[in-house]
Amino acid sequence: MCLAIPGIITKIEPSEDEIFRTGKVSFDGIQREVNLSMVPEAREGDYVLVHVGVALQIVDEEEAKQTLACFRELDELNEALKDHPDQEELE
Repeated sequence: MCLAIPGIITKIEPSEDEIFRTGKVSFDGIQREVNLSMVPEAREGDYVLVHVGVALQIVDEEEAKQTLACFRELDELNEALKDHPDQEELE
């Protein structure tokens, strides 16, 4: 199983070669450099699904925001479970 995380492209780095095209992607405020070669049509402001540093596809903004909200809820649940030693964290 792989996990792809949605993020918004905040900056695309200039490149003469599409294979080495990269950009900055924000994952709920955390910025990472991402390879954009698999989404040559992607532009700044687009939401993309990213797996191991590679943008796999462009996704709808609403879908991306819902997914990020689910991740935040899971994190809050894990924090709440830490207060109960008989419960395991979600992974």
